[in-house]
Amino acid sequence: MNRVRFLKSLALAITLPLALALPNWAQAQTGNTSKVRISTSVGDIEAELYSTAAPKTVANFLQYVQDKHYDNTIFHRVIGNFMVQGGGYDAQYRERKTRAPVQHEGRQALSAGLKNTTGTLAMARTNDPQSATSQFFINVVDNAFLDPSTQNFGYTVFGKITSGMDVVQKIRATPTGSGGPFPSDVPKTPVLIQSITLLK
Repeated sequence: MNRVRFLKSLALAITLPLALALPNWAQAQTGNTSKVRISTSVGDIEAELYSTAAPKTVANFLQYVQDKHYDNTIFHRVIGNFMVQGGGYDAQYRERKTRAPVQHEGRQALSAGLKNTTGTLAMARTNDPQSATSQFFINVVDNAFLDPSTQNFGYTVFGKITSGMDVVQKIRATPTGSGGPFPSDVPKTPVLIQSITLLK
């Protein structure tokens, strides 16, 4: 074997096991991805959605986007050391009508490398793992305890912020209190989701 072929073989032998051993965002992005813009009253956020890792979840979210369900809704739950949540209520705290819940894909997404880390999008739900509809949240810190495990379903991560984390930080820092039916964690100055649009 000549020197060039030997060096190429050696490089492949070193890098291939590492690539196979590390599930990460590159793995999650393999296949179909979509990009959306979340236009808010404090600025724009852009995110990638990973339909290979969480196909039903992404399809569900994009259907709500197509239906303009998110237009003029609010971030109704903001916890500065945890996450910001929206997509279910308008500025008058009227709950938006939703479709049937989407199947929980948390473990599938986790196996593709999607974890509840800072800047990721995940589906909100009740205590019932199969109850997620339109509401979503953005992790503002690493929330490993939300990841699926053998003991619990966790929360399905389906996307990641690609730009506009400064906007997320503004939302995170907004003063909160009671509002509508909620006793706490509601922004005192409403943070409006003006629209969510699918980018080409």
